Parts: sequence; C-alpha cells; structure tokens
Amino acid sequence: MVRILGIDPGLRFTGWGVIDAQGNRLSYVASGILATDSKASVPERLCVLSDGLEKLIEQYAPDEAAVEETYVNQNGTATLKLGYARGVALLIPAKRSLMVIEYGAKTVKRAVVGTGAATKDQVTMMVKRILPSAIIQKADAADALAIAICHAHHRTSQNSIAMGKVMA
Repeated sequence: MVRILGIDPGLRFTGWGVIDAQGNRLSYVASGILATDSKASVPERLCVLSDGLEKLIEQYAPDEAAVEETYVNQNGTATLKLGYARGVALLIPAKRSLMVIEYGAKTVKRAVVGTGAATKDQVTMMVKRILPSAIIQKADAADALAIAICHAHHRTSQNSIAMGKVMA
C-alpha cells in the first residue's frame, strides 16, 4: 500500500487530498483546502501554505506527493503568484524526502474522467464515484484528489510495465 498526497496549488486556496492505493484499489483518507487571507502579503500567505503542508504531511504521513503543473494564462501576475504557491507545494514534500511527481491538468482529467477537456463538475463527479466516501468541501479539494488518483493510476501502470520488463 502507498499513501499519496495530491496537491492543487493556489495562492488563495490550495486543495489537498490524501488517498491510499493498493494496486488498483483506492481508498479515501482525507481532503480539504489550505486558505490564505487575500489581504496578507505574499510572503505571509506562502508561510501559511508551507505550515499547512508541513502539518498535513506530519498528520497523514504520505509516501508520495503529486502536484498539478502550472498553466500559463493571460494575466502574468496571476501566473507568477500561482508559481509561488506551486513552489511551496513542490518544496515542502521534497524537504520531507517524499517522491514528488507533477501532472498537467489535461493528464489528470484524462486519468479521472477519460477526456482532457473535462469540466470541473465532471472531475468532481468522477472523484465521488471513484472515492464514494470522499467528503469534498470545494472544487480545489476535488482537484487535489483527482491529482492523487491520476498518480495512483500512473504509478500502477509504471509498476506493471517494470514488472513485465523484469519477467520478460
């Protein structure tokens, strides 16, 4: 069994989700959001995210972490701020010696819904089907669980391929 922490980084809301994966069997552990005060300075907000991720890792003891890759949009300032939050999301698990893997949004949607063009509502619906006991507060938490599910599927595929190569 492997415990996976999925992280959907954002400066205002960072979604997180923890699942256990044993082969193809996935089970929900916990999920939620880390929220920052939009009136606080960027460094203060990054500290809130950092402290929150540290506590989550301490509490749930994941083996691996999966983080959504940044997309570039028209607003350069917003993209830069998302990059700050993403840096924290990559750094904190890495500092705790967790393997950290990154997935693009389309890859996550394809793994969970079957199409890279899925809507947020479709992702949330499929996360609830895959993890029926999941308690989802916000779309950011559903996205984080989707990232964890994506990683679980990819790591199972990679392990199968590796085993096939060893057996061949």
